[in-house]
Amino acid sequence: MKLFLALLAIVACVSAEWQPKTADEIKTIRAACLQEVPLTEEQMNQMKSFKFPNEEAVRKYLMCTSVKMDIFCTHMGWHADRIAKQFKMDMEEGDVQKLAEDCLSKHPKGDKANDVYVYEVHSCLMDSEVGQKVKAYVKKRQEQMSHA
Repeated sequence: MKLFLALLAIVACVSAEWQPKTADEIKTIRAACLQEVPLTEEQMNQMKSFKFPNEEAVRKYLMCTSVKMDIFCTHMGWHADRIAKQFKMDMEEGDVQKLAEDCLSKHPKGDKANDVYVYEVHSCLMDSEVGQKVKAYVKKRQEQMSHA
């Protein structure tokens, strides 16, 4: 039975039906993860400024959102191809995938279900060109919403 459940989990991780999440889906995922992993007001404010403190709650929150977005699987690890599809912005998908793969190669997998590993790769991605594009996109959306 355990083998069957493990195989089922692995199949779920590699499903070909994956599609990038919409902004509304991401908002719902973040809200669900905040229910599972409550963060302090200080942690929330830091994350709004794209500062992700290396604290257990923040790491677990990042892992939760990555798992629920299906870009990270506790059995298989990160999906560089899905990261590329989700966060390509105005970049070539292949370039984003290469940046993601570079971050993955810099951080040995070890225990794939480890929140420290998720945090390290997330930090690497946020420091890359992908992260800069994501930050610019989010800031632009925040400005648009504050003027609406």
